[in-house]
Amino acid sequence: MSTAHLTLIGKPGCHLCDDALAVVTAVLTELTAEPGSPTVLLEEKSILDDPELHELYVEDIPVLLINGLVHNYWRIDPARLRTALLEVR
Repeated sequence: MSTAHLTLIGKPGCHLCDDALAVVTAVLTELTAEPGSPTVLLEEKSILDDPELHELYVEDIPVLLINGLVHNYWRIDPARLRTALLEVR
C-alpha cells in the first residue's frame, strides 16, 4: 500500500486556509472508507513559524503539497485531490 504525505501550508486566521483544511479532511474521510486507498499523513505548517515558507508562499496560502510537490494554491478542489491521492504510488 502506498503512502501520501500531505502538507497544508497556511496561517492562523486565514479563512481560505480553514476552507482548505475542511476540504482535505472531507476527502481523507471518504478515502479511508475505500479499500486500496493510500495511507495519508497530513501535516499542517504555518508561514508564521517558518521564515523560508513565509518567503516562498506568503502570497499563495493556502498551499497543499503532496509528497513535497505543490498540488494546489488558494482553493482545493476535492475531486482533483481525490484523484491525485488515488494515483500516489
